[in-house]
Amino acid sequence: MKKRQDSLYVSTLARGLKILRAFDESNVSLSLTDLVERTGLEKSAVQRMAHTLHLEGMLERDPKTRRFRPSHAWLELAYTYYWSDPLIARALPKLIEFSQANRETVNLAQMSGDHIIYSLRLPTQRIHFGASIVGRRLPALTTAAGRVMLSTRSEAEIDEACASWPVAAWTHKTVTDRAEIARSVRIAGQDGFCITRGQMLLNEISLAAPVKGPDGVAHAAVQVSISSIDADEEQVVRKFLRALLDTSAGILG
Repeated sequence: MKKRQDSLYVSTLARGLKILRAFDESNVSLSLTDLVERTGLEKSAVQRMAHTLHLEGMLERDPKTRRFRPSHAWLELAYTYYWSDPLIARALPKLIEFSQANRETVNLAQMSGDHIIYSLRLPTQRIHFGASIVGRRLPALTTAAGRVMLSTRSEAEIDEACASWPVAAWTHKTVTDRAEIARSVRIAGQDGFCITRGQMLLNEISLAAPVKGPDGVAHAAVQVSISSIDADEEQVVRKFLRALLDTSAGILG
């Protein structure tokens, strides 16, 4: 309703962006019918907009199947984003330093609404492909990085997030009880870090530390991913926490 009342809001542009957002890791190639189903827009509108996006270089279209997929222009936009965000420039050398010293997967996550998005990823050789791609977006409440960032917000914001943000079971060990998630967030706030096990991937221990701004609120976090086959939570904290906290503090500084 607020959008409709905004005189500066361009609904046609919004519908075009809705078409672009129809693509994700599970839907990398879409037909016109797929786009209609995923956007809920009328077929004629989808046809015109997809055609325009193709001509403008934002979508590629297979000449045989007529299916659409993202073009290289998306990478150009990502490249521009990296240059525009000063946090990336500060974080990358620190993550490289951590990776070289510890030989483990380390990521920079940023809060994106009720999700986190990985904006930097330095994987080890043993990590699987999907967990090494920059731009992956995951529910904040299910991740150590999301919980530790949320833990730096006010009590009211934490209560609201834990009650309303999306929760889904990614593994049979994923915690979906909102009260338990809220406890984990508050413990992270007290400890200054968050550790989870088997939440997004089985046999994965995730340790995260917040990158706080001048106001004490974190919009980013550094996260290290360890195989639970090699260590337990106590060993991970003992081995990596100090270096992780130093890394996150170095990014802020």
